[in-house]
Amino acid sequence: MLSPTRRGARLARLRTTAQLGEWDLPSVSAVQIVAELAANAMVHDRVPGRDFRLDLTVHDGGALLRIEVSDARGECLPPVPAGVAVPDGDGESGRGLLIVEALADRWGVSPGPIPRKTVWAELDLVP
Repeated sequence: MLSPTRRGARLARLRTTAQLGEWDLPSVSAVQIVAELAANAMVHDRVPGRDFRLDLTVHDGGALLRIEVSDARGECLPPVPAGVAVPDGDGESGRGLLIVEALADRWGVSPGPIPRKTVWAELDLVP
């Protein structure tokens, strides 16, 4: 569990880098995805007194990395992958899910358990 703060988002990135290093897995795309999802949990989905959770799992004998960030704002769902729109203008925010979509092989949102939701992304590790 991580606090929905800048420090919590930073710790999510650092823990991802360390864990993927221990697993001897590539980390550049995964760390960027974690950075974007943790930032969303901090900025858009923050509930005072409730943490967000980061889970990293490897599936299919090391061929798939699944990243999950769960927060306490289950009612606040991001757009489905096909519905992510490019923000207007030169604003400094609003592009996080576009980055996730560009880097991940798949991503989506799973509701629950109430009041939570999980935004997940998967990276194929074997070409």
